Amino acid sequence: MDHRFQINLRGVIDLLSHHLYSSPDVYLRELLQNATDAIRARQHAEPGHEGTVQIELIEKQDGGPPTLLFSDDGIGLTEEEIHRFLATIGESSKREVLAERRGDFIGQFGIGLLSCFMVCDEVLVVTRSAREPSPTMEWRGRHDGTYTVRPSDHPLERPGTQVFLVARPDAAALFTPQRVRELALHYGSLLPFPIHLTANGQSARINPEGPPWRRAYASASERREALLAYGREVFGMTFIDCIPLKSPAGDVEGVAFVLPFSPHYNAKQKHRVYLKHMLLSESAENLLPEWAFFVKCVVNANGLRPTASRESFYENDTLAQAREALGQALRRYLVDLAREDPRALQGLIQLHALSMKALALDDDDFYRLIIDWLPFETSLGAMTLADYRKNATQVRYVPSLDEFRQVSRVAAAQGLCVLNAAYVYDADLLEKLPRVFADTQVERFSASDLPQSFDELSLDERETVFSLLRRAEEVLRPFGCGVVVKKFRPQEVPTLYSSDTGSAFRRDAERTREESDDLYASMVEGVLSGSASSNDEPLLTFNFHNPVVRRLAAVTDPNLVKLSVEMLYVQALLLGHRPLNAREMALLNQGLLGLIAARLEGTEPPPGRGGLH
Repeated sequence: MDHRFQINLRGVIDLLSHHLYSSPDVYLRELLQNATDAIRARQHAEPGHEGTVQIELIEKQDGGPPTLLFSDDGIGLTEEEIHRFLATIGESSKREVLAERRGDFIGQFGIGLLSCFMVCDEVLVVTRSAREPSPTMEWRGRHDGTYTVRPSDHPLERPGTQVFLVARPDAAALFTPQRVRELALHYGSLLPFPIHLTANGQSARINPEGPPWRRAYASASERREALLAYGREVFGMTFIDCIPLKSPAGDVEGVAFVLPFSPHYNAKQKHRVYLKHMLLSESAENLLPEWAFFVKCVVNANGLRPTASRESFYENDTLAQAREALGQALRRYLVDLAREDPRALQGLIQLHALSMKALALDDDDFYRLIIDWLPFETSLGAMTLADYRKNATQVRYVPSLDEFRQVSRVAAAQGLCVLNAAYVYDADLLEKLPRVFADTQVERFSASDLPQSFDELSLDERETVFSLLRRAEEVLRPFGCGVVVKKFRPQEVPTLYSSDTGSAFRRDAERTREESDDLYASMVEGVLSGSASSNDEPLLTFNFHNPVVRRLAAVTDPNLVKLSVEMLYVQALLLGHRPLNAREMALLNQGLLGLIAARLEGTEPPPGRGGLH
């Protein structure tokens, strides 16, 4: 034979209070929700009905716990509906019409009234149905799972429902006038019908204004100031801007506030979300795209489906479409800002730059949105990537600050625009360009690429520097460095040292080996022997435009030429921010001493002074 499940109401209430609802405060939200749905149900039956909610705190003369009377003039319940809906867990009075009008009601699960048992031991419901002539009925439910239903000794004059709650001693703090007003305003401030609170003999409406984004303002600036003030009131912080939000999918409308600080892009922003103008959650995370980390929003949704706790939304196609539409609203804001106020956009990007760059690497859509607006340091000055790409189909960059310092001045003099990608995420962002924009080429640039843009010498000029070239090759051969003479700008730069990645790695490794103990040096030696050798040796390029180089080409004393070449080589290394190895440091010391001695003696340096030892 079949048996029915037995429900332990105490256990269900414990489940609600500890696992489904975030706080006992939600009892008032559930009462507001039931009242809202009842009023909407009556409005469907009587289109001219406006609806109202009355909340009254009744203090007891003996000083006992206060009683909260919650009244609405909604659709009400018949006796049969009381047994069916109030005494059956999981049954909702809206269930029969949900298939037709799922978007009309907030509650869907038939468990809202149980939240009242989190703050009281007994719930009294007095109700009169507006659907048909029926007597006023009362339902008295107790936390032990028992209930009674009978005709009320005090019939209601009009259809609607009254709920009486007597506070438990441990919940009395939730039944003070101030706390009840705070909760009613917190959850119901955007509801379209009036909510009146009566306490201590005084009555007042607590929700007079409605959604701030739907009010009329004299100007756009007045609207902006009002919305920013609203954001400051809701979130307790001053935002730098506000963005209108709207989505036909889910019938979502509201405003996003731009944060005044830069959170980590993985940080989940918690948004305040209203469902049919009643607060659903202050920590909803799944309404905006993940890349919208730089805003917090307040929105109302009329067509999204809440979860059982009614503190977030179900993931479905409607929510996905709403999320996309809200993301498009944020994109339009950034696009409009770029067109109308580029300085404000740059300030926003500068504030959130690191997080925006990190997110752009993970999110292709956000990458396409933001990449052209990101500012970069270049050899021709600071510019956005969009400005760079207007004048060049190939993006050239250097990945380290030292390399940029070395090439920027010379590259600028040749009219070459080279990006500094030394900062966090910059190189990865640039390398991603061809994968997202097929018509864009990206090239890692180095000082070894600069000589290709330099001018060649004429035949007469080659004859002029032939002796210097041969002597320089002989001097620098022990250092594994080649020599060439070309013409480039600026003329103040006498030489340029350049090497490819492989040569630079071997140079750094050799210097490390020299400065390490025997054990570590042997390990570095193993790395060097196992690494592939570079096909191109480092190159020292002499600048024929430089007066010192031309004068040096005319010097006949081999010792002076040797000393000068050695010093120009060391200078080029230092200008290129290349650490000197032991031999080069000795070369620098000896060369300086040789030049000082020659100057003091008033003669040319003696043979061997400043040479290699």
